[in-house]
Amino acid sequence: MPKVSAVCVPYTSYLRVYEPLAAFPEPERSHWARYAEREERPSYQDELRRSLRDLVSTPPVPVPVHESSDAFVLQIDGVLCVCPWRTRLRGWQALGALDEQLPKPVLDAVLPPVVRLQATQDYASWLERHPDARPWIRSAVWQVPLSWFVLFSDEERWFEEKREAADTGAGAPLLRYRTPMVQARRRVARGLRTLRDTLEEGPLIDGLTDVGRWLEEFHPRSLVELDYGGLVHALPSDHLDEDHSAADVAEGIDALRQGDGERAGLAYARLMERWRAVRARQFAS
Repeated sequence: MPKVSAVCVPYTSYLRVYEPLAAFPEPERSHWARYAEREERPSYQDELRRSLRDLVSTPPVPVPVHESSDAFVLQIDGVLCVCPWRTRLRGWQALGALDEQLPKPVLDAVLPPVVRLQATQDYASWLERHPDARPWIRSAVWQVPLSWFVLFSDEERWFEEKREAADTGAGAPLLRYRTPMVQARRRVARGLRTLRDTLEEGPLIDGLTDVGRWLEEFHPRSLVELDYGGLVHALPSDHLDEDHSAADVAEGIDALRQGDGERAGLAYARLMERWRAVRARQFAS
């Protein structure tokens, strides 16, 4: 594997689905079986570096020319589970959202209109041949969407203050949640029932509905993972240690279910204060 820079690229969080190997058709299944036997595999930091390298080229390459053949791999109770990167597909989807995220002059400077138009046409042509395509990974910059936390319980939280591993950087913290797909789907369904019964339609309900539909696309014995990813490089260790956002979201939903508006408000206030501090770092000099 080519040597990749050790520089850590922040500040993105990830929601991933790992499907059992049996869920993949041939010849992809055999490819992932061989891939899992490799002693060294690239990390999410490597994927980000490759994307940034393409963007700073002349002309910029917003979407890889070829689809990635890499994946994240886990062994769960003796079952090999795979989360393909699908970097090209995710690049197309991210490109489509840029109009809402960047002012037009900035967007035109980073990615000229002719480059974006060609990428859009390529994506439309590709979708005609792959109408059922979906990514195994979702990402968010400078945040973890609150709807993602609904999928997990605090007992599924895993925090390491310093982890000597290449995928997060030597000595970097690790904060993640993992849960079986059946649990994630059950929590989405219960959460949506409560939110729709007690709140008006809004971003949280819309986001949770969207995530629930996405999860339905995968094998029922998959594993769902929320990884703080590059956010760990932007936040102090004590902030991460005290971050129990999934517990706060679960408490807020339970309070709404029981009609306890005061308790729900306190849980929501904790969440807003925590993530307001995170977003403030985005604009710090």
